[in-house]
Amino acid sequence: MSYFSFFLNTKECNLIHRRNYLLLKQAKTKPELASILGVSAPFLTRTLYKPGVESHVNSHYHQFDITKKSGGVRKISAPSDELKDLQRRLSDLLLDCKTVIHFDNKIECTLSHGFERERSIITNARIHRGKKNVLNLDLADFFGSFNFGRVRGFFIANRDFKLDPHIATVIAQIACYKNTLPQGSPCSPVIANLITNSLDIKLSKLAKRNGCSYTRYADDITFSTRKNSFPTAIVKNVKNITLGSKLLGEIRRAGFSVNSTKTRLQFKDSRQEATGLVVNKKVSVKSEYWRLTRAMAHSLFKTGKFQVAEQDGSYRDGHLSELEGRLTFIDSIDFYNNLEKKKKPEPKHEPKMHTGINKFRGKLNSREKVYGTFLQYKHFFANEYPTILTEGKTDNVYLKSALSQLQATYPDLVNPKSAKANYSPKLKFPNLNRKTMYLLDIGDGATPFVRFVQRYADDLKYFRNEKAKNPVILVLDNDSGPVALLNHLVNKVKSCPNDISILKNSGFIYLFHNLYLVLTPLSTGKNNSAMEDLFDTTTLQTVIDGKTFSPADNIDISKHYGKHIFSTKVVRSGKANINFDRFKYIFDEIEKVKQHFSKL
Repeated sequence: MSYFSFFLNTKECNLIHRRNYLLLKQAKTKPELASILGVSAPFLTRTLYKPGVESHVNSHYHQFDITKKSGGVRKISAPSDELKDLQRRLSDLLLDCKTVIHFDNKIECTLSHGFERERSIITNARIHRGKKNVLNLDLADFFGSFNFGRVRGFFIANRDFKLDPHIATVIAQIACYKNTLPQGSPCSPVIANLITNSLDIKLSKLAKRNGCSYTRYADDITFSTRKNSFPTAIVKNVKNITLGSKLLGEIRRAGFSVNSTKTRLQFKDSRQEATGLVVNKKVSVKSEYWRLTRAMAHSLFKTGKFQVAEQDGSYRDGHLSELEGRLTFIDSIDFYNNLEKKKKPEPKHEPKMHTGINKFRGKLNSREKVYGTFLQYKHFFANEYPTILTEGKTDNVYLKSALSQLQATYPDLVNPKSAKANYSPKLKFPNLNRKTMYLLDIGDGATPFVRFVQRYADDLKYFRNEKAKNPVILVLDNDSGPVALLNHLVNKVKSCPNDISILKNSGFIYLFHNLYLVLTPLSTGKNNSAMEDLFDTTTLQTVIDGKTFSPADNIDISKHYGKHIFSTKVVRSGKANINFDRFKYIFDEIEKVKQHFSKL
């Protein structure tokens, strides 16, 4: 990528990042640093210091062990909420500074991929695709290699920072625990990457001189080459995998050592990996990882549970979030490969035709089909609370804001705020982003719900023969949008009235299984209504930047603003001052649905 194309976009180095970077370099006092971090000076002082206690900040941590995949344990030092917030702010600030530094020095970050913006294990692995030899090595006690003095000294001496010694001391106090960077702190990886950058540059130069590629992901270093063997500067002896003296020398001079038990040399005729991903031809997950994930999903769909192996050989029941994490991870690899494939399109051929209500599944690969089925299971069969499906994101904002303000009226629909937990609705609004809409064949508007309803009964048959946990409720506008759906219900669904006018004037409508429909209420003498009609006139007439609200699809943006701005800047931001009484109709019907479903 050329310098011009990479750096022309000013978003890579916006004014806020530069302002914070310059303010940090100029800061001399704790109040100035607190202001840059967006906290009060008393909060910073209270968190880090206590009269008569030399290491008060250490009291903000609790430690626990987690089992490593390779065996042994990793000690995690987790900060308190107050200190974690401070560390996260420091992490964001330092990442902003790094963006400015790279911009000013015409650098594109391609060496370090762990805990970096726009970088991941995928970007790390792709550098090593299709190589004859791949070398993995691990830096021993990576975070423990950065003591308080090293962190403080870096911010004082580094030419890109050169901070006031007092500010560097406070940063080290925020970041360090018992004289080292702790695993568990949000800012430890960022600071470690900043300090390790000099090693990255030296090892990258060593790799380049010897015809190799180099990347680092936290403590995991990877070299690769298209040569028949690694040069002796990098690998001295292939049989017992002895690293070259020049490589080891650079690592030692940087204050690190190599964990020899994790050093691996992988050849082209065997499986090659980088940061846990296979890189022989393309970046992909291990086949056994996918097979195990698929088996977990199948067990969940048929029995309602799946097993997860522990390091000691025992098994426990897995959580939905664990399986979703695996499926999301696999899908992210597929997404990357699809983007790569588009850069080198294959010759056009006659596409395979898929017809009927399930034609979208013909476009999905085997992994996407499992992921889509999992999303159906999670949202429509094993849903913890009633699932609410609307025509778009703005309707979700309306309903969430309304319920938040009406929570005293509907105690069964909310988890109220307490000393231990924040307020949350006892309704599920699935995050229907582009990917989930693609996998579930659901889009904006009411039209896609015709196919959704047509498939619904057959889709649920795939799961174990039990009643779903909670209802799924379609909350739609009572206008021309769902006319195709209403026609289908009148003609094809036995439980529904055979007259559309009755449907449009009904309360909740039970379809089948755990599926329900609630339409917005019609006013006297009106044939149509929409969610926006539930707001009072004062709210609908709110003026923003001299513009008024219009719910139309095509608007004159010089005079009006649309639904997105209305939902965020008027409804969500000003919900405390809005009268949501007309929304009670929707929540009354939802409560009736819950009662009806409990008796099925």
